[in-house]
Amino acid sequence: MKALFVAGTGTDLGKTHVACALLRAAQARGLCVDAFKPVVSGFDPEAPETSDPARLAAAMGRPNAWAEISPRRYRAPLAPNLAARLEGHTLAMADLIADCRTWLDGRDTDFALVEGAGGVMSPMTDDATNLDLMATLALPVLLVAGSYLGTASHLLTALEVLRARGLKVVGIVVSESLDAPNLDQTVEMLRTFERQTPIVVAPRDPDWSAAELADLLL
Repeated sequence: MKALFVAGTGTDLGKTHVACALLRAAQARGLCVDAFKPVVSGFDPEAPETSDPARLAAAMGRPNAWAEISPRRYRAPLAPNLAARLEGHTLAMADLIADCRTWLDGRDTDFALVEGAGGVMSPMTDDATNLDLMATLALPVLLVAGSYLGTASHLLTALEVLRARGLKVVGIVVSESLDAPNLDQTVEMLRTFERQTPIVVAPRDPDWSAAELADLLL
């Protein structure tokens, strides 16, 4: 089984947009796929269909699977540890790691992805970040960035910390940010600074096929 961790340089940059497109592209190649987002905040139980896990479920043609995709769901649109605390829960990194490993060990599929919450250095628990989860799981990383002013600094910083922890970044996706500088110019600039890992462009188009990304990763 091929597995990836989908990480972001920040929050609300299009990780789920990219993950959904990649899942659809993998299925179009005849692969059996699955996805996991160990914790999600900003979840509205009155409208679960608007959530990230529901979008992942829909991309796989399993619209009712959102609860399996994200077993830990919290209402407040805050860092997971803060959102959990508001509901009387305490998130522990050991539990998140165990959730991910149990899920990965139980997959009988060709391609699986784990999607993080927030950015690479976003807090997940009171004493650990997304990076700590990623480093323990040691999955290859697909890194998603935006195209806003300042994205170069955020992307290059994320790459430095990921590589410092021994993680392999197998692909970079620049997800189009609305009302941002010219997308092509931004990507051209990023490619002058990052030559190790291929960079793919993801327009904010719901029909984006992710074929180029699938060719790179699958």
